[in-house]
Amino acid sequence: MENFAEPLQWAIAVAIGYLSGSVPYGLIFAKLFGLGDIRKIGSGNIGATNALRTGNKSMAFLTLLGDVLKATVPVIVFMPLGVLCAALAGFAAFVGHCYPVWLRFGGGKGVATYIGVLLGLLPWLALVFAVFWLLVAKLSRFSSLAALVATIAVPLAALLLGAPIIALFTGLMTALVFWRHRTNIRRLLDGTEGKIGAKG
Repeated sequence: MENFAEPLQWAIAVAIGYLSGSVPYGLIFAKLFGLGDIRKIGSGNIGATNALRTGNKSMAFLTLLGDVLKATVPVIVFMPLGVLCAALAGFAAFVGHCYPVWLRFGGGKGVATYIGVLLGLLPWLALVFAVFWLLVAKLSRFSSLAALVATIAVPLAALLLGAPIIALFTGLMTALVFWRHRTNIRRLLDGTEGKIGAKG
């Protein structure tokens, strides 16, 4: 029976992580604040960036907090069972945010939830993410580019810190972040991506 103990723990971690990650806080808070369906506002995304486009900073902050904690909490809960189990829970939460079953798998782009995973697994990596994001955002004024570069830096930093399991899972999340940002990448390449603070 002991041979099945770890796989069972991993399966439970994945299930709970995914269910936590799939909670659409942006959609929930938008309705609670009387803002309607956030999917009909701005980019139509349920994440914190689009929540800010509603003009309600309180709702946007709560969405950001929810999108971060939906990953951090499962990671912390499963960390006593080992880094692999915790990483599985975090990765599943990240996937749940990007592809929530409740919304026909149409979720957010995953950046806030990515940070939430880092905070639970290895907080130093969240600092690495923040440093690269701020640097690239300041130099380029592109939020999407800053997020993409920051997600590249994280798995590389995890390797340097001697955390191969975390490097593997953050690498997988980075690949998915790039996929979710594919329209942003196209706009960056053709020069039509909006800059931070730009109007219209």
